[in-house]
Amino acid sequence: MNLAPQTPPHPSGDKRFKLLDVAIKRHQFRQDALIEILHTAQELFGYLDSDVLIYVGRAVRAPLSRVYGVATFYNFFSMKPPGEHTCVVCMGTACYVKGAGQILQALEQKHGIKAGETTEDGKVSLVTARCGMGTFCSSQTSRATS
Repeated sequence: MNLAPQTPPHPSGDKRFKLLDVAIKRHQFRQDALIEILHTAQELFGYLDSDVLIYVGRAVRAPLSRVYGVATFYNFFSMKPPGEHTCVVCMGTACYVKGAGQILQALEQKHGIKAGETTEDGKVSLVTARCGMGTFCSSQTSRATS
């Protein structure tokens, strides 16, 4: 007799939910594996929409407030679909000193969005990061401004 929790198939029939089920089962429906499960969900769907959060919450028997709290607390989770192109600007200290702030400002003005946003046409997402590797990003920054 199998007493493991079962997740009913998603009504949409989207096969990505079946792949998500595999990850949920691999983590034994544990709430303490929520970060890993949400990471898999984001890899499958590209972002975490409310339907995915509800599905995961029901599967691991966690309140939606907890699932949403985890998804919004960690900055590597996205609640919005990414743009067709993602522009990442390093804002680490070394990169910032070498002009990353001005590059970010120019990109924001050119595309009419702020960091963390996507253009209305869904073409460009602007994201900031902190690599901590100033020499690598410096070469990227100088190439971007050339």
